[in-house]
Amino acid sequence: MIIINSNKPAKPSTQSSVIALGNFDGVHLGHQAVIEKAVQIAQDLEAPAVVLTFEPHPKAFFLNQKSAFRITPPEDKSLLIERMGVDFLFQQKFDKSFAGKTARAFVNDYLVKMLDAKHVVIGYDFVFGQGRQGDAEFLKKHGLINGFDVTRVDEIKGCNGNIISSTKIRQYLTNGECLEAHNLLGRYWEIIAKVEKGAQRGRTIGFPTANLPIGEYMHPRRGVYAVQVGINNKLTTSWHQGIANFGVRPTFDDTGVLLEIHLLGFSGDLYGKKLRIAFIEFIRPEQKFDGIESLKSQLTKDCIKAKKILETSIIRNNADINLKTP
Repeated sequence: MIIINSNKPAKPSTQSSVIALGNFDGVHLGHQAVIEKAVQIAQDLEAPAVVLTFEPHPKAFFLNQKSAFRITPPEDKSLLIERMGVDFLFQQKFDKSFAGKTARAFVNDYLVKMLDAKHVVIGYDFVFGQGRQGDAEFLKKHGLINGFDVTRVDEIKGCNGNIISSTKIRQYLTNGECLEAHNLLGRYWEIIAKVEKGAQRGRTIGFPTANLPIGEYMHPRRGVYAVQVGINNKLTTSWHQGIANFGVRPTFDDTGVLLEIHLLGFSGDLYGKKLRIAFIEFIRPEQKFDGIESLKSQLTKDCIKAKKILETSIIRNNADINLKTP
């Protein structure tokens, strides 16, 4: 897949394309249905399959939101999209100039002139253009004028009957409801980050940890989780059981938010490596202990509980994804 970052319309190397339009934060099952439909139509038409998305996320632009809220930051999103058979990913810069573009101008400048659209695929609730003027009916009208077809993919519902949405997934993760988020994503939610050197307190109490910055990722519920940890081995990812603590480590009076991982039964140097942390189940809230011994006792209990949880968890959908994390 070729990734093209642009802050203005540019003539691409591909023409006559089938385009999936959307923000696709999370690349959840609803997003996957849109992208899969575009890929299927592209194959039938023998045309390139293109995903056109926007960076930064429009929510961050309009709300001037600096706090982390992304389910999948750009790199993760592009890797998930690539595995679906997409040929080109256009990441359009979303800035003041682009936000002021009318729906008509977007269609003319991007879908017609830039991508020479044969077919455009959108989700059931996709809107675009200044003042959210553009929707499925708008696209169909202008498709007739400009010679492209439009497919609107109906809403997808999860096993509990709720409509699948990025907002709902964020709510679940904020509440520590990992399985519920999994059911909408089609996989366990992951954070991918490079191990940084920390205070090294964990190794002094028998629980060495890998410290990971949270970056653009949304903040899940603070506390301890049972996790599966993916370590890249060139062409494959080896998965290890572990526990994770997300929070501020109140026992040590720290203030910065950090993700700490302890791998069960693992010995090896992880500094500088990128790890995949799949959140399987929330174990307990973050708490302050009255001393190191009580902390160690609780961590032992956490590891026992995590091992029991992880022995019965299936991460097939995560393990099938090669996210290339050297």
